[in-house]
Amino acid sequence: MPIPFSTTLHVRDTCLCLHVQRAARALARRFDNALKPLGITNGQFSLMMALNRPQPAPMGPVAEVLAMDRTTLTAAVKVLERRGLVETLPHPQDGRSRLMRLTTEGTRLLSEALPVWQRVHGELDGELGDAMAPLRKTLATVR
Repeated sequence: MPIPFSTTLHVRDTCLCLHVQRAARALARRFDNALKPLGITNGQFSLMMALNRPQPAPMGPVAEVLAMDRTTLTAAVKVLERRGLVETLPHPQDGRSRLMRLTTEGTRLLSEALPVWQRVHGELDGELGDAMAPLRKTLATVR
């Protein structure tokens, strides 16, 4: 039995997942466009920022921060590794595990990218105004 078109319209207008995906894509495009001159995407920026820590990071905590599965994270790290922005090292206590860290070049690029992120984020803060804090809170609750 076919689903009525009115149901399609209802789902289009009310589906939380669809609305969040559309918003995420719009935000991703905006940050991707801003970071493009530096040769990185917003996802790569987020990954590099997650690796910006005093000690090399194991996969698990980084995957958790980025809400990624390990396979997706591994693929993303390999791209940055090939560019010399990230390196992986054997875990000293667990030979099966790897640790990740930014290289000197990765740290330099992240330092260049941060002001771009801050500018775009500031623009969004200005555009969304008082809606930003409740939006963050709501998204944290959903997560």
